[in-house]
Amino acid sequence: MNITTKVNGKEIAREIDDRTMLSTFLREELSLTGTHIGCDTSGCGACTVLLNGKAVKSCTVLAARVDGEEVTTIEGMSNGSLHPLQEGFKEEHGLQCGFCTPGMIMTAADLLSRNSNPSEQEIRESLEGNFCRCTGYHNIVKAVQYAADKMNG
Repeated sequence: MNITTKVNGKEIAREIDDRTMLSTFLREELSLTGTHIGCDTSGCGACTVLLNGKAVKSCTVLAARVDGEEVTTIEGMSNGSLHPLQEGFKEEHGLQCGFCTPGMIMTAADLLSRNSNPSEQEIRESLEGNFCRCTGYHNIVKAVQYAADKMNG
């Protein structure tokens, strides 16, 4: 099947197998390897991207589903300089191994698009579907708060 989609602001047209998952399409067809595949069952959140501005776990979305839609990956978050979320993860030490970081950032971007000043509890609830085995989440929450403050300031 043929699809046409916008990925990180660029129009992409490709012929794909009907069974191709969005995560595989992004990584293997478009070489956007910032979208990590951790579990293939939507449990870990490492593959989270934005689909029309909403966080989705790309390992559970068929690439055919994005025909005519807009996808943003971690690679599309910066525009020559770090996005405030990326900066927050750096400044607040919100990452260690970094495997979960793209999914955390994409999920947080969705949250901040809906709630520009989330409480600590709202941040924690938003990130519930994203697992981190390294940080204990405290600094991830601080990183999202940092970004919210910077984006509001």
